[in-house]
Amino acid sequence: MHSEPPPGRRLAERLRGLGPGVVVAVAVAGGIALAVGLAVLGDDDRLRAWVEAYGLYALFGLMILEGAMLMYVMPSEAIVPAAIALVARSPTDVVVIVLVAVAGATVGQLLLFGLAKRAGRQYLLGRRWFRLSDAQVDRFDGWFRRWGPLAVPASNALLFTRGMLTVPAGLARMGGWRFLALSALGTLLFQSWLSVLALGLLGRL
Repeated sequence: MHSEPPPGRRLAERLRGLGPGVVVAVAVAGGIALAVGLAVLGDDDRLRAWVEAYGLYALFGLMILEGAMLMYVMPSEAIVPAAIALVARSPTDVVVIVLVAVAGATVGQLLLFGLAKRAGRQYLLGRRWFRLSDAQVDRFDGWFRRWGPLAVPASNALLFTRGMLTVPAGLARMGGWRFLALSALGTLLFQSWLSVLALGLLGRL
C-alpha cells in the first residue's frame, strides 16, 4: 500500500509538470497590462510619477518590459535606483524592491526565452520591436556556445549585457526551469549591487 506524498511534494510535482511558463502566467497577466500602459506613456516624468503612486506594481510592470528587452522609454538601469529614491523608507523596503524587480525581470526574460525557443531566430529578427541585429545574435550565440548556461547569470549580472543571452539560451533549447533559476540569480546579483550603489549615492548607507 502506497502512502500519499506530503502536500508540499505534490505541489512541487504539479508545478514541474506545468512548466515555468504556466507557473508565471498569473503574474504575467497582471503585470503585462500595466507594462503596456507604461510603455504607451513614453514620458520619463510620468513614469516616475507612476512608480511613486503605484509603487511595487509599477516597478513589476516596468521590470517585465526590461526583462523582455522592451524598455524603450527610460534607461533600465535607472528603474530600481529611482524606486529606491522614491518609495524606500527602510532596509526592508529596499529588499522588497529588489525582489520585485528580480521577479518582474525574470518573468520578462522567460517570456522572451519561450518565444525564442518556440518561434525561432528568423521570427525574432523579423520583428520591429526586437533590438538585436543578426550579427549581435551571432555574437551572443557564440558566448553561449563557449560558456554554456553559466553565461546567462554572468551576463545578467553586468551592465550592457543584461538579457542578451536570453535569446541564445532559447534557441539552444535550454531547459525552462534551469533558465528561470539562472536568469533570476544573475538579475539578483545585478540589482543587489545596483541598489548598494544607489543607496551610497543617496547617502543612506
